[in-house]
Amino acid sequence: MPPKKLSIIVFSGDFDRAIAAFTLATGAAAVNWEVNLFFTFWGLDIIKKNRGRAFIGKGFLARLFNFLLGGRKNPPLSRLNFGGISPRLMTGMMKSKNVATLEELISAARQLPIKFIACEMAMHILGIDREDLIDDVKEVVGVPTFLRGPLKIVPMSLRGA
Repeated sequence: MPPKKLSIIVFSGDFDRAIAAFTLATGAAAVNWEVNLFFTFWGLDIIKKNRGRAFIGKGFLARLFNFLLGGRKNPPLSRLNFGGISPRLMTGMMKSKNVATLEELISAARQLPIKFIACEMAMHILGIDREDLIDDVKEVVGVPTFLRGPLKIVPMSLRGA
């Protein structure tokens, strides 16, 4: 029987959406599923080398967007962000309940056989180079190449994870 496969499109850098994507990915990889994470647009913020705010990219608007996104150091909550304090409160709640934090989930995903894939088109639009991404990103491809394989896509709601 062929291994089960899971591909998740990470299109948001929001704290809660990233938690959902990495929880699903690490859980599936832990039970020997083949897992792909496809990072596009704001989701690319999670896999940038610089964890905080940085003026990266080509051109003024790209540099401004990448700076304003802020990196994965302090990602906003998709709802009820309260000026940035909510992700810190949520992380504290997660730690108190012995639930893996976002950084712990990302670290686990980097150690598991999870394939990190970056969207070529989104990188081009945002002026992001391959060198701006963590080394775990092994592929930078367009959507047709990503979809070519026998993938099981799990859509994440636009209203929350």
